[in-house]
Amino acid sequence: MTANEYIKVRFGRHMDQCTNEEIYIGLLEYVKDKAKDREIKGGKKKLYYISAEFLIGKLLSNNLINLGLYDEVKAELEACGKSLAEIEEIEVEPSLGNGGLGRLAACFLDSIATLGLNGDGVGLAYHMGLFKQVFENNLQNEVPNPWMSEHSWMTKTDKTYKVDFGGFNVQSRMYDIDVTGYDSVSTKLHLFDVETVDESIIKDGINFDKGEFTKNLTLFLYPDDSDDNGRLLRVYQQYFMVSNAAQLILDEAVEKGSNLYDLADYAVIQINDTHPSMVIPELIRLLQIRGLTMDEAIDVVSKCTAYTNHTILAEALEKWPIHFMMKAVPQLMPIIRELHNRIAKKVSDPDVAIIKDDLVHMAHMDIHYGISINGVAALHTEILKETELNKFYKLYPEKFNNKTNGITFRRWLLYCNPELAKLIEELIGPGFKKDATELKKLEQFMNDDAVVQKFLDVKNTRKTVLKNYLAKTQGIEIDDNSVYDIQIKRLHEYKRQQMNALYVINKYFEIKEGKKPARPITVIFGAKAAPAYVIAKDIIHLILCLQEIIAKDPEVSPYLKVVMVENYNVTLAEKLIPACDIHEQISLASKEASGTSNMKFMLNGAVAIGTMDGANVEMHDFVGDDNIYIFGEDSDTVIKRYADASYVSRDYYEKDANLKKCVDFIVSDKLMEVGQKENLERLYNELLNKDWFMTFPDFKDYCETKEKAYKEFENRTEWGRKMIKNIANAGFFSSDRTIAQYNEDIWKL
Repeated sequence: MTANEYIKVRFGRHMDQCTNEEIYIGLLEYVKDKAKDREIKGGKKKLYYISAEFLIGKLLSNNLINLGLYDEVKAELEACGKSLAEIEEIEVEPSLGNGGLGRLAACFLDSIATLGLNGDGVGLAYHMGLFKQVFENNLQNEVPNPWMSEHSWMTKTDKTYKVDFGGFNVQSRMYDIDVTGYDSVSTKLHLFDVETVDESIIKDGINFDKGEFTKNLTLFLYPDDSDDNGRLLRVYQQYFMVSNAAQLILDEAVEKGSNLYDLADYAVIQINDTHPSMVIPELIRLLQIRGLTMDEAIDVVSKCTAYTNHTILAEALEKWPIHFMMKAVPQLMPIIRELHNRIAKKVSDPDVAIIKDDLVHMAHMDIHYGISINGVAALHTEILKETELNKFYKLYPEKFNNKTNGITFRRWLLYCNPELAKLIEELIGPGFKKDATELKKLEQFMNDDAVVQKFLDVKNTRKTVLKNYLAKTQGIEIDDNSVYDIQIKRLHEYKRQQMNALYVINKYFEIKEGKKPARPITVIFGAKAAPAYVIAKDIIHLILCLQEIIAKDPEVSPYLKVVMVENYNVTLAEKLIPACDIHEQISLASKEASGTSNMKFMLNGAVAIGTMDGANVEMHDFVGDDNIYIFGEDSDTVIKRYADASYVSRDYYEKDANLKKCVDFIVSDKLMEVGQKENLERLYNELLNKDWFMTFPDFKDYCETKEKAYKEFENRTEWGRKMIKNIANAGFFSSDRTIAQYNEDIWKL
């Protein structure tokens, strides 16, 4: 049955007589039916990928591509005078994640299904997601971001579980979202909700009573943790997620014939960052209820959980106070104490203890009682082994392994850049859609100037698409003949958007002094800052102030434009990434575990300015010195600086007159006219007196490297060769490769 026939049955009339809303509902239901036909029959052993975030993006076109229906449906719509792009605009993006962690989890689910592996995702159905970002007075404001509706990709199931907390319990409900593999099977993303959630308790912006746990449990992703109730709510959320997951895992294993002593033959659990760590004591608790002794339960669980570490930042290696745990999940504390005591008897070093200073160290529990610990890029894993988790590595060298992150090529090429996908297919055939390493064949065309020009033409097309999209959706006008220099990622000081902003100030001064660039420059930022992350919000404020000042300056605006897109999400990324010329991967060396925007940009023919950090290191190995712009101090230098506490930001400020001039501009009269004194002075003082992520030592090198990139951009044919080199070597960064390695080394499905 075609989509048109399906819609006629559903609404009693053909597409051309239906509204766009009706067509969207019809296509959604059509896709769900097709996905059901492909549901994986499954094997004995199953993967449960548990994550606090799944940033899945809009699903209609992605699912149509994976099901092999995209061209057919697009043609049917066009025959009726309808546009698939317009139908897509009706879809609301699910607000189930924040940044790279959630987007990675979404890519992994796509690849699990594409490779035909028996694995499902498990998470929470956040009603309001993270938040919707709104700019007012050059400040970030947060408002709710509702996305659930009567016609949704979520399907209500009849599966419910009782989840006990200290002093009360709730009943959950499981909802499923189909995950379609490319030309393969479909699996599930299981999202748990609680039906007592009350959206009416949201009062001002995203504020709500954090103490009413039955009403707020699945209201927001990452509720503000600047007070005890907010932090406690995170513990409740995490336990709600893993208790449901654990009950589901045991039920499904028993249904397939497990006697629970052999659970590892039926289930493997990937703990994505530390948020799902409580699944370990929860499974032990549930197995004891089902008849196993403590010894037996610990032995069973230790054979089926694996942990992915995504960061070396201490704030992300969660440590929950015992008094929080006793209030929220008192039933887990005797088990956690037992797990702690067993390790303490074997190893006296308090640095590897599960309980230390009245805090439960979640990552430590994952490492001691799991089969695998993996980092997410070669450099990241080496840093974990050599420094951050060195004591654990010495205890369990066999558990440590690297799994460099990857992205799904279907969404980040076939869907968001169809012109580029078409050109690549004309040149090397369609095999790259399944086997991304086939992109390597493009290198044979690097010296064919006619082909190089085609790649440049595609880039120009996508730049115009972005220009029109931003004009239509955000009222922002940009020049598609300018160089698009883009930094899009979660706003965090270690990602160093503040250094890019200082470069903008530097360029502003240069233009004022008559030193004009050969081509206009458009610097685009996209990022949300966590509501309680004060300095991150101050950096956004600085960028928005610069955007206003430069736009109003007739001397500077023809040559430089700053754009901070509002409410950056997957939908915006799908427009920004194909249009990008130069992408910013400028985190402080040793701090970015991997990065995945770098891979998406590379695949779409953008060239990186970056530090030797995360997956940039491997990208550099693939493309060589001439096709990536590397700057900055290396990770060894940075790690040594932290170790000996030798960095003094003010020393750099005093010795570099240009740096001083740019930093001082943050608190200049010009900025104060459009900005808030409190925010600008706080950021200025943070940089001047702390600069924890070492912006100042890299600033001069960064500015010089950017100028080199802009100069070389003017040799269009040579730049086109750089683009092709990047695309041709992006194949390694496919999430299909990453997932195949997870399966071979850890999951063994």
